[in-house]
Amino acid sequence: MKALVFQAPHNAVVTDIEEPQIGPDEVLVKSRAVGICHSDFELYEGRYIIPVSYPVIPGHEWCGEVVETGSAVRGLRRGDSVVGECVVGPAGRDHFGFSINGADAEYFTARGEWLHRLPEGLSFTDGAMVEPFSVAYNATVLAAGVDPADMVAVLGGGPIGLLCVMAAAANNASVVLLEPQQARRDKALKIGARAALDPTADDFAEGVATLTGGRGFDVVIEAAGAPAAMAQALEVAGQEARIVYVGINIGAEVAAQLGLIQSKALRMRGLIGSVGLWPRTIRFLASGVVDASSIVTATFPLQDALDALDAARDTAANIKVHLATGT
Repeated sequence: MKALVFQAPHNAVVTDIEEPQIGPDEVLVKSRAVGICHSDFELYEGRYIIPVSYPVIPGHEWCGEVVETGSAVRGLRRGDSVVGECVVGPAGRDHFGFSINGADAEYFTARGEWLHRLPEGLSFTDGAMVEPFSVAYNATVLAAGVDPADMVAVLGGGPIGLLCVMAAAANNASVVLLEPQQARRDKALKIGARAALDPTADDFAEGVATLTGGRGFDVVIEAAGAPAAMAQALEVAGQEARIVYVGINIGAEVAAQLGLIQSKALRMRGLIGSVGLWPRTIRFLASGVVDASSIVTATFPLQDALDALDAARDTAANIKVHLATGT
C-alpha cells in the first residue's frame, strides 16, 4: 500500500509499505481524508514538541472507515466512519502521527479506545476537521467559556486561528481576528468575526481601543505561535482578561512586557491537544452551527502528498490542505 513517510528530518517520500496487521485491541482503518497541519512541518523539520524517531508516517487530523476490528474491540464494526484522538497512551505520552505512525497511508491501525464514530450527516472531510476544531473549541473552554459579554481577540489567521474565530462566534461572543494577511482577515469576516485588524498597521492600537471601548479584550486566544504575537497577546488583553496560548513555538525568544501579567491580573493557560473533549466537539460540529470544512482550500490524492505539502506551505494560496486517501 502507499504511504507518506518522513524517513528522516527534511526527507519525505511517498512509498510502498506492507499493510499493517492488527492486534486484539486494535482496529484496521481505511484512510479517507487527512489534513496537513503546521505541526506536521515541525515533525518534518525534526523539532516536534515531544521526542520522536524516524521513519514515521504523519497524519493526525483524519477520518476513516473501519475495515477490521480486533477480538477485544467493542462498539465498532466494519463500515463505521471514525475519527481518532491523537494525544494517546499512558499520561498522553504518545502522539498519533508523531511518536507513532499516523493516517497518511491507505490503511493504518489504531486502538479502539482512541476512536469515535462519526454521526450520519458529517462527511469524511468534516471528520478530518474534528481534531483541529477540537483544539479551537478547547481554547474557548479553557478561557472559562466565552459568551455574548466577551470581546475576543484571536491572534493569527491560520487554520486553528480561523477555527477559533468560528468556535468563539458560535458562542455569541464578539470576535476580532488580528492577522497581517488581508485574505485571512476577509475569510474571518465571512465565518463570524465582527472585525479584523492588521497588527502591523500604524493605527492598530487605535483600532483595538475603538473596538473595545478602550478596555482591551476580555479573552485573547493566541493561535499564531509567532513570538511577536505571543508577546502582543499581553498588550491587547484587558484588565483581568483570560489568555489562552494555542500556537506552537519551539524555543524562539522575544522581548515581552511580563509586568502586564501582574498589573492587569491576567489569567493565562497553555493548551496542548483536546483530551476528553472529542465527544462534545463531534456533537458541536454535528449540530451544524459551524462549517469547519469551509476552510479547506485544496485536496490532493495520497500519491501527490509531496505536492500537498508544498501547497500547505503556501499560506498565501491555501488555508487548509487535505489528502483524499481513499476512494
